[in-house]
Amino acid sequence: MKKFFNEFKAFAMRGNVIDLAVGVVIGGAFGKITTSIVNDILMPCISMLTGGEDFTAWKWVLKKAVTETAADGTVTEIAKEVAVNYGNTIAIIIDFIIIAFAVFCLVKGINSLHRKKEEAPAAPPAPPEPSNEEKLLTEIRDLLKK
Repeated sequence: MKKFFNEFKAFAMRGNVIDLAVGVVIGGAFGKITTSIVNDILMPCISMLTGGEDFTAWKWVLKKAVTETAADGTVTEIAKEVAVNYGNTIAIIIDFIIIAFAVFCLVKGINSLHRKKEEAPAAPPAPPEPSNEEKLLTEIRDLLKK
């Protein structure tokens, strides 16, 4: 059992797992930001275009709620409304599209950086310095020429 926990510890402390954990936390925060942008900025603007109705309240009612009014004026709900809330689904789809576009732009930028690194021509390596034997043979050749 101790070996199992040691293996798990080695796995959890590798750089990739920690990077993944940081990515998940930042992704969650980014998701909250985009959800706020969609719900608090985009949807009110769309609602104004549609007559001021709350966009996320759009629904298709399958069965209306059944209520009963007592003699004293209190209303009690006997059966809840059954509805398809398509407005909320549309808001979540818009949220997803914004997140997907941001991730696409991020991946595209990272890929272009990788391509620039690959495309940069490497300087040709300097020719190796001749060995002592080659230097000596060159001197002998030069002396024989004289």
